[in-house]
Amino acid sequence: MARTASRNVGKYTSTHKSRKRNIHRPRPTRTIVTRSQCLTVGCFFHRLPSEVYHMILDKMSMLEISIFSMVSKEITRSVVEYISTLAWKNKAIIQSFHRSTCPEQRSTIGHYRDLGLLFKRSTLLQPTKERLKFIFSEFSQVPCFRLEQCMKPDCVGFLSYGVFLQTLIAGWDELECHRVFNFVCDLTNLLQKIEIVVTGKPGVRWYQKLQLRLFCRQVLLDPWSNQMDTQFWLMQLLKPWPLVSQAHLLLTLYGPLLPESTLGWQDLVERGLPHSALWDLARAFLLLFSKLEVKGQNTNSLVAIFKELIVIPQPWHVENVARLLVLCGSSLCYTILASKAVNGRLLEISRLIVYIILVCEKDGYHMSWAVKMVQNLCKVFSTPPERFSFIQQLENMFSDVTREFFEFSVTGNQPEDRETFQSLCILLDSSARFHTKFLHMILK
Repeated sequence: MARTASRNVGKYTSTHKSRKRNIHRPRPTRTIVTRSQCLTVGCFFHRLPSEVYHMILDKMSMLEISIFSMVSKEITRSVVEYISTLAWKNKAIIQSFHRSTCPEQRSTIGHYRDLGLLFKRSTLLQPTKERLKFIFSEFSQVPCFRLEQCMKPDCVGFLSYGVFLQTLIAGWDELECHRVFNFVCDLTNLLQKIEIVVTGKPGVRWYQKLQLRLFCRQVLLDPWSNQMDTQFWLMQLLKPWPLVSQAHLLLTLYGPLLPESTLGWQDLVERGLPHSALWDLARAFLLLFSKLEVKGQNTNSLVAIFKELIVIPQPWHVENVARLLVLCGSSLCYTILASKAVNGRLLEISRLIVYIILVCEKDGYHMSWAVKMVQNLCKVFSTPPERFSFIQQLENMFSDVTREFFEFSVTGNQPEDRETFQSLCILLDSSARFHTKFLHMILK
């Protein structure tokens, strides 16, 4: 019995082992190759001769190459090598920016937007300093990207450069943008050129001033749709200079431009300009005033810049000062007028208010805006006698300005005399409207 049991056990054990061998019969192994491995280790592109590989890239658009460059590190490296070749530079980096038609100009600007995306993606893994050195080495010799190198009025070189730069650094943090600004300044000698312009006499070096305006506006300031980005670049341009030079630079960048592409500074002194001529300047002040505490500016420095600005090249026509204040809005206008009121400059502030009222009537602003401004200014004065003196000075100034307009209009029959007489009529209407609104608000 014992032997029989032993045989049965042995038989059972033997059968079990046989089944186990059959179940675990060796199978052929399968290796899964990832896309990255396929592209980098013995892949099709890797085995191609560089000439053939470049021929394939030649058939792709800028946008397609920029996407392709993000597939792997090896592909990124190969794309950087490709865009470093002289053949690609000659084909892709357009040297001529003097296109006669708008579709051609838009096409050129769009091409540089795609180039910005290509360089942004293909240099993604490089340190910022190395990225900038590589990227700008490709474009530093383009004449239309350099200050004072292109004389053509229809050139879109700076516009293309600005779109390229904006696309390239969109989303970069502030520290990296500081590095970009310093790199551009070193590359173009921008700060030295600004110093020459802001320390020179008004009316001279007009071409250098115009070139500086175009470069800073079209490359650094205007391409940004986000106000905070524009504010950052404007502050970088202003920060190195004293307040007088900041005022001079603001007027160079945003002051009125005549049809013949010259800066209309003398017109600011001689005659009243329309609001369209002063809007850019007002927008720059609003940009600086909006985040003073964030960007290291303060109200006093901005008021000082404004005071320096309105005497370049000589004291402005009062109507232009008043119109600029109106365009700057209630907050900034009140800040500047209140600073004059605190310093006891009643004559100056009264004259400005009369012209502000005239501007409101000419440009179609509600007279209640001017009335509320006067009411707020009255609160600056701490005692009733001071407030009465302010109102009395304002009323006397209405009479003085009306008399000036009348005397000037009867001296001759020149076109400017007729314009002055028209301003006189508007002033009388605005005075009646202002006082009606003012009395109505007091009696309510």
